[in-house]
Amino acid sequence: MEGPFAPGRRALPQRAKPLRLGRVKIYTRTGDDGTTGLLGPGRVPKSSPRVEAYGGVDELNAALGAARALDREEWLAEELGTLQARLFSVGAELAAAEAAMLERLERIGEPDIEALERWIDRLDAGLPALRNFILPGGSELAAQLHLARAVCRRAERRLVALGQQEVVEPRLVRFLNRLGDLLFVMARWVNQRAGIQETEWHGGRR
Repeated sequence: MEGPFAPGRRALPQRAKPLRLGRVKIYTRTGDDGTTGLLGPGRVPKSSPRVEAYGGVDELNAALGAARALDREEWLAEELGTLQARLFSVGAELAAAEAAMLERLERIGEPDIEALERWIDRLDAGLPALRNFILPGGSELAAQLHLARAVCRRAERRLVALGQQEVVEPRLVRFLNRLGDLLFVMARWVNQRAGIQETEWHGGRR
């Protein structure tokens, strides 16, 4: 079933074969001391800003997976799957411990950000103009997309916090910023397609 991005659904740049880590053991006991390993040598506390940053991206990825599970009509299945794959690239880059490892990774670039902007413009063109804030909700899928949008904003904040202590590529922040915008527009588009009216916020007054 075609979604809002057809024709030309392949809106994000195609990728080369991803980095493969081989068979991964589910438990290693190495994290029992409250530390975790990065991609490459070295270990850091699980409470470190870097772990918080890529952990937030992982949480966002899980939220998108929940949205895909609720997309029973497969309106956005391919797009959400593509976004999940890109988030793995973001998380891997944040977890990389050294420059040599970064060179082996698929990395988010300006074309990815531009593609998100095109997706936003394409969806938003068919939506009514916003005149008030709207309450998150509507269909199950739209509500989950709103939740994913909020998780995305939190991941973005964690990335900004990391950037205050360590070097963070600005393009990663921009990618999450645009993705939050896209998820908001996706939620509105889903409600429109499902025939569900948005609930405007009027400061608590009915």
